[in-house]
Amino acid sequence: MFAVLKTGGKQYKVQSGDVLRVEKLAADAGEKIQFNEILMVGSTIGAPLVEGAGVQAEVIDQIKGEKLIHYVKRRRKHSSQRKKGHRQQLTLLRITDILESGADKSGVKAAIGAGSVSAAPAAAAAPKKAAAKAEAAPAAASAAGADDLTAITGVGPAAAKKLAEAGITTYAQLAAVDVDTFDAVKVKPEWVAQAKDLAQ
Repeated sequence: MFAVLKTGGKQYKVQSGDVLRVEKLAADAGEKIQFNEILMVGSTIGAPLVEGAGVQAEVIDQIKGEKLIHYVKRRRKHSSQRKKGHRQQLTLLRITDILESGADKSGVKAAIGAGSVSAAPAAAAAPKKAAAKAEAAPAAASAAGADDLTAITGVGPAAAKKLAEAGITTYAQLAAVDVDTFDAVKVKPEWVAQAKDLAQ
């Protein structure tokens, strides 16, 4: 039986026992992985994927491909030429099993590209996001009674943030500022005048 799997933006027709070179995967040598993006198994064609199908493989090694020379030369420009080599990082693997169904319950690690973000870092990032939201909640609550200081000509988002850090969040507070003695932010006299008009 054969299957057509998709990985690294390419499609591969494989049978059990085939040795395959694919774009680098996040797996170590000797590890068993499973491809879940199966386009075809035997005569069953997916639309777009075959449900429950999978191809299991064992990682043999992480290798580099042959060196490719990239050469650029512009005619009649003696100083405009560039030559560089590139060796693509690949994963060498051996196909062990082709599953027509039940691949989602096999318990084998899914094949993930080396450049992809895996589920583990995403799970680790979830508590950080929750903590950031918790910190932002009090700031949003205190900003609920605040005025939009960016409505004053010359006060942008950065200046409004600095004013908020200095404890000035309303037009009345800004109108009460003494320009000569206030050191936290460089307040312009026209800001104070506009704040007095807006506070009324």
